[in-house]
Amino acid sequence: MKKKIIIFLIIVSVLAFFGYKYIYQSHRDISSETASFSIKVEQLKKDFSSNDSVANAKYLDKTIVIYGEVTNVDLENKQLIIDSSLNAKMTSDISAIKVKDKVTLKGRFIGYNDLLEEFEMDQCTIEKE
Repeated sequence: MKKKIIIFLIIVSVLAFFGYKYIYQSHRDISSETASFSIKVEQLKKDFSSNDSVANAKYLDKTIVIYGEVTNVDLENKQLIIDSSLNAKMTSDISAIKVKDKVTLKGRFIGYNDLLEEFEMDQCTIEKE
C-alpha cells in the first residue's frame, strides 16, 4: 500500500512540475530573436494590397526588420510612425530620433489596422540609424 502511495505522489509531483513550467514560460525576447523577414514599408504595403490574408499568414506575430523614414515621434508613448503608415511601439530610448531620420527597426508585427490604414509593430528596438 505504501508503494502505491509513494508512486502516486511521485507521479503527481512530476505532473505538477511540468504543468508549472508550461504555464509560467518565459516571455519572448524579440530583440534577441532572429528576424524572419527584412523588408521596407513599401513592400509591406504591396503585400497587403495584393492579398491581405496571405500577407497576414506570412508576417503576423513574426519578428521582422523594417526600414523606413520617421514621419512622427511620440516621446511620451515611445512610438514612432514610419513612412506615414507603420506605428512602431518602442522598447528602447527614442529621444535621439528626429523626424526624417532613416531607421532600421526590429520588432514583432502585430497586424494591419483597416480603419486607420496603418501597420502595427510592438517590442521594437532600433537596429541602426
